[in-house]
Amino acid sequence: MNDGVRLFDRNSAVDAINNLNEDDLLYLNRIIIERLKLISQAKSTRLMAGFAAGDRVSFQGPDSHLKKGIILRFNKKTASIRTDDGHLWNVHPGFLKKG
Repeated sequence: MNDGVRLFDRNSAVDAINNLNEDDLLYLNRIIIERLKLISQAKSTRLMAGFAAGDRVSFQGPDSHLKKGIILRFNKKTASIRTDDGHLWNVHPGFLKKG
């Protein structure tokens, strides 16, 4: 873990989780999911900072063909791209390359 609270003994954490009741486990699950979503969104935001609307980008499509286009706008976790063939794609910024 980088910053924040450090977990010194994972086995103690596992033991504590094993002793939680269902309500406590559901609460802990909700907290963990919210934290993971926040981390994911921060990562996307950091990656999107390297791009601007109007940038020319390329990415690998699901058919393994290289797609090229222009960034139209940014969404919460993706960038909206209009490819040269006129199709619209929402692409995670981790898959985009300038040019």
